[in-house]
Amino acid sequence: MSLAALSAVVARSNRLLQPRLNIKLSQRQVLTPGLVQMVTVLALNKLELKDMINNELVENPVLEEIDESNETLDERSGKEGDRERSAEDLASEPERKEVDPFDEIDFGSYFQDYLDPGFRTASNFEEFDKPSFEQFLSQPSTLTDHLLWQLGSLSLRDSVRTAVELIIGNLNDDGYLTASNEELAEALLDAIPTPPAAFDPLALIEQARAVVARLDPAGVGARDLRECLLWQLDAQRRELDAAAGRRAKANAAASPADPILATLDVAAVIVHQHLPLLQKKDMRELVRVCQRPAERVQEAVELIRHLDPRPGQCYNQAETRLIEPDVAFVKRDDEYVVVMNEEDMPALRLNKSYRRMLGQKTVDREVRDYVKERYKSAIQLLRNIEQRKNTIVRTCEIIVRRQGDFLERGVEGLHPMMIKEVAEEIGVHPSTVSRAVANKYVHTAQGVYELRFFFSEGVGGPEGGDLPLLLLKRRVKKLIEEEDPRKPWTDDYLAAELQRQGIKVTRRTVAKYREDMQIPSTHQRRQR
Repeated sequence: MSLAALSAVVARSNRLLQPRLNIKLSQRQVLTPGLVQMVTVLALNKLELKDMINNELVENPVLEEIDESNETLDERSGKEGDRERSAEDLASEPERKEVDPFDEIDFGSYFQDYLDPGFRTASNFEEFDKPSFEQFLSQPSTLTDHLLWQLGSLSLRDSVRTAVELIIGNLNDDGYLTASNEELAEALLDAIPTPPAAFDPLALIEQARAVVARLDPAGVGARDLRECLLWQLDAQRRELDAAAGRRAKANAAASPADPILATLDVAAVIVHQHLPLLQKKDMRELVRVCQRPAERVQEAVELIRHLDPRPGQCYNQAETRLIEPDVAFVKRDDEYVVVMNEEDMPALRLNKSYRRMLGQKTVDREVRDYVKERYKSAIQLLRNIEQRKNTIVRTCEIIVRRQGDFLERGVEGLHPMMIKEVAEEIGVHPSTVSRAVANKYVHTAQGVYELRFFFSEGVGGPEGGDLPLLLLKRRVKKLIEEEDPRKPWTDDYLAAELQRQGIKVTRRTVAKYREDMQIPSTHQRRQR
């Protein structure tokens, strides 16, 4: 390459490497803080919004709650008129008989500590100082608390006790052990800094699992369903053996425990070797593989059916969810209207003192900027709360107009309705309507329902109309409940029966809705 060509290449490279200022015009969607707050407020229900407002009242000094105890001029004038009327009534009454104040003194309330301990004068003195009974509510006991309480009554070596506590800490909500023995052994080595010379962590974990297997509830600490059921059968066997031992010591007559033990043996064989057949309810095959009488196998199946596949759930029940309707559909003059439930909601207003502070020149600039920013935040919150109310009311007005038959006749009068259709009618995005009805409830003459309950797809129903999916599922469930348990109907037959009723549905759709309702298949429903 010549020197001139090399110089040209270097010059072109220098031009490419030089910084340049490029202007590019593009559009993109950016969520401002105010828009983010609006979306957040819209998705809150009444209880959540109340908590948010209380937090804002603490953080933002510009916001203040309107105290209902503050009297207006009309209220004050009304009370003064009542006071004048009551004074006139007192003046018109005859003179009262003079009563000695000394006779009205309740000596029992003053000297009850010095009088007879068996005597107490009934008195309401300082009754308001007593704590509320709500403060006496105890925290519900969890599965971990229940197991550790039992562990405290056992005499175990420190290493075994540590291993048992480690296993209890790795149980899930159903009571199953989720960690492997290797993971537990590694954690046990960390929990015991100075283990003895002959220390086998894996053997210690197995020993600790044997201790957990004897705790209540039976089946806790198992790794799978098969082991959980087997542990529960072993617990029942131990109870029978203990009862037999007590009868032998008391020289009592022997009870017919042999049939029960035989049933336990058959149940253990079914759980250990033939659990898939039990899940299919194939009684004929179970009788054949167990080589026991059909009556004995049926008793064993009934025994297994009464076992608990999730023993930990009885101590890990979900707390009751508190529901308060955000809106109500009230009938007035043969017409349903939407009424927002604003009871117990804090009424907000802006503090005028901070507003006057912005106009004072003696206030520091930093203070003015802070107050101005707080004012903007408060005004934005008030606007978002009002916007939330308007969106919910407009959405509910459309629900009332379209679901009038439901409000009059119940679930049978429910009509299909899509969120997209309501959004188009209101003139907002479907996500706005979705947030407006999320986690919100309405009080109607038919009961309390979630607002999402009124939104459902439709399928081709009789007489050319659409049928909501909820009613379709109810019909599928009703047909299955009316079938013969010995000859349950298949999904093809259910689809054909619905088609004879004028509902356009396929077998795959019926199977999908049956699974959504957690209804077993035809083979699993068959009782032989």
